[in-house]
Amino acid sequence: MQVLSRSAWLPLAEAHRERARRHTAPHLARRADGEKHPVADFLFEYYNLSPGALERWHPGLGVGLADAPEYAALGAYVESDGVATVDASRLGKRLSGLRWTRELLARTAARSPRTGCFGLHEWAMVYREADDRRHPAPLRLGAAGTDEVVESNRLVCTHVDAFRFFTDEARPLNVEVLGREHQLDREQPGCLHATMDLYRIAFRLLPFVEATIVLDTFELALAVREVDMKASPYDLADLGYEPIRIETPEGKAEYVRRQRGFTEAAAPLRARLLEHVEQLLGQPTIVNP
Repeated sequence: MQVLSRSAWLPLAEAHRERARRHTAPHLARRADGEKHPVADFLFEYYNLSPGALERWHPGLGVGLADAPEYAALGAYVESDGVATVDASRLGKRLSGLRWTRELLARTAARSPRTGCFGLHEWAMVYREADDRRHPAPLRLGAAGTDEVVESNRLVCTHVDAFRFFTDEARPLNVEVLGREHQLDREQPGCLHATMDLYRIAFRLLPFVEATIVLDTFELALAVREVDMKASPYDLADLGYEPIRIETPEGKAEYVRRQRGFTEAAAPLRARLLEHVEQLLGQPTIVNP
């Protein structure tokens, strides 16, 4: 085991915290003021990792932290001879989840990316229910114009958790009805929401992996979220988001360009996560699959 002295690990933890606070501090300030941001707050509200947990650095398995009472006090750590380490015995409870995650990452990476959805999932979430929309922002094209965009395009969503927010009227318009049982067979690397979900996969591996991967996936997910909402039916110009008008040929082309860029950026992160999962499944403290 590698053991880091306090003078070695503390700068790593502080640097991680400062990097995270660029995102957590504005969110916490808005929350204290009772304000909401439909774009920037999404990763904190939809995904269940608290700002404080995002700010906390973890060294991962195989690294001990000397003189680290703040880590020794955490339930996921054990301490011996003044060295705090992640409690590897807890891995056994993660076996089924790790196996499923390995399948999801590997199958998604092996598929060719699809780039023909044009971000219409957000439009399908308000189809014929514009007065009951998820965000308080106005619709750029109004209710009728939004419905027309949905009806004049083909819904080809492959992401289970985007599809489940479709309105009742929009679900039958998708090429297929999606349930949780379809996720392993449908997830594909061109999907913006599949890229955002790498953040959830990363933080669910904590504290067994080094926490930088969590911030890496968070920051990519945030960039994806911005494009996701720019391409949505909402008018967010007052917040500084120029729309990607996917109802036009030019907007569709711009969306595909951004989609391909995110697919390329996500590939090495997905590969890193898969490597982490394989390493965890190979630990002697877990039943080898």
